[in-house]
Amino acid sequence: MAQVEATTERVVAADAEKVFDALADYRGTRQKLLPEHFSEYEVREGGDGEGTLVHWKLQATSKRVRDCLLEVSEPTDGELVEKDRNSSMVTTWRVTPAGEGRSRVVVTTTWQGAGGIGGFFERTFAPKGLGRIYDAVLANLAAQVEK
Repeated sequence: MAQVEATTERVVAADAEKVFDALADYRGTRQKLLPEHFSEYEVREGGDGEGTLVHWKLQATSKRVRDCLLEVSEPTDGELVEKDRNSSMVTTWRVTPAGEGRSRVVVTTTWQGAGGIGGFFERTFAPKGLGRIYDAVLANLAAQVEK
């Protein structure tokens, strides 16, 4: 098994604090950012950053659905980490200032991939597919916070 990693980033025309607050708002804003690949969204504990427990199903492909139960932590300023209780998947959101009234958002997801030929295809194609999904999330985030 090898670690698989997918990273996507975008510069958003809003202050880093406003962007981070939108990402950390699991009870309100976060659900609005999710494209059609996400379903069964439910906040089970908390709802604002650290200490949140959130559930969703992520349909990465027509045949691949992940049932995710994510524990949220904030290890450093401007960083949200979502650890899936159901798998090795960890998603890290980093929001940093990128000039006057702008911020850079970087989302990185890692997990332990399969071995063998299936693992080869996973390492080859999964990061691209997940990248497209997170491009949509970041576009929705920009639309939300640039209002």
